[in-house]
Amino acid sequence: MGSVLSVSLPEKTSSEIEKFAKITGRSKSDIVRESINVYLWEAQFRKMQKRLSVKAKQRGIVSKDDVFKGVS
Repeated sequence: MGSVLSVSLPEKTSSEIEKFAKITGRSKSDIVRESINVYLWEAQFRKMQKRLSVKAKQRGIVSKDDVFKGVS
């Protein structure tokens, strides 16, 4: 079992989550849990992308064409 986290949300956000939960047949907790996981994954991806971008530029990879040439 995971830990419990209490979060205060603006009324509009809370209402939107409630509506989405009803439409999708999911719980509000499930929606918030998935949203946090997606946010954290994207944050890690952006961090990695930034780090790799520096290394790519050092190697002369600056465009999508350069990436394509490197992997094909």
